[in-house]
Amino acid sequence: MSKSLPLTPELHAYVVAHGSAPDEVMGDLVEETLAALPAQAGMRVAPEQAAFLTFLTRLLGARQAVEVGTFTGLSSLAIARGLAEDGRLTCFDISEEYTSIARRYWARAGVADRIELRIGPAGETLRELPRDRHLDFAFIDADKSGYPVYWAELVPRMRPGGIVAVDNTLRGGRVLAPQSADDRAIAAFNDEVMADVRVETVLLPIADGLTLARVR
Repeated sequence: MSKSLPLTPELHAYVVAHGSAPDEVMGDLVEETLAALPAQAGMRVAPEQAAFLTFLTRLLGARQAVEVGTFTGLSSLAIARGLAEDGRLTCFDISEEYTSIARRYWARAGVADRIELRIGPAGETLRELPRDRHLDFAFIDADKSGYPVYWAELVPRMRPGGIVAVDNTLRGGRVLAPQSADDRAIAAFNDEVMADVRVETVLLPIADGLTLARVR
């Protein structure tokens, strides 16, 4: 018998209210994203995910981190705030438009000096990273069909004990009965991750599903 609770809107609000609250910078970023890009605003991480990313990055003591899929910068801002004092975050995205918003909020939050943004297809630009096992943390939240490519590039570059976090791995529950190409891509990706002997994994029901993989 499952001990997991269904998350009603009221219970979700309670969960968010009883975690670390977004500060003014994050709140303004969310509001601007909703106002400027209403059709795409759902691409940003949920508020409880942002808090969790900061918490996890800080818990790891991460110094070298990567993000694939930056959008307007909420998740990258959360990760950068959790980095060690000398930490660096490299972000990969294809949109100058969306990331121009991110750049402004990184500067406002005082973390721009620890973030490098690389524009271009991540399947190609990730290959420019050093090939040694130097990464402490990686976050994947981009085009769903590209997840296997990003996984293949990142896992060999993770230090032993490093964490790869992957967003949207439940697809609104449609992994049980995929309806679109993206649904099918994520269902197949989840199976690939489970079969990967290089990692131990847990799929958390946070927002739209967040897979955490610890690299052996």
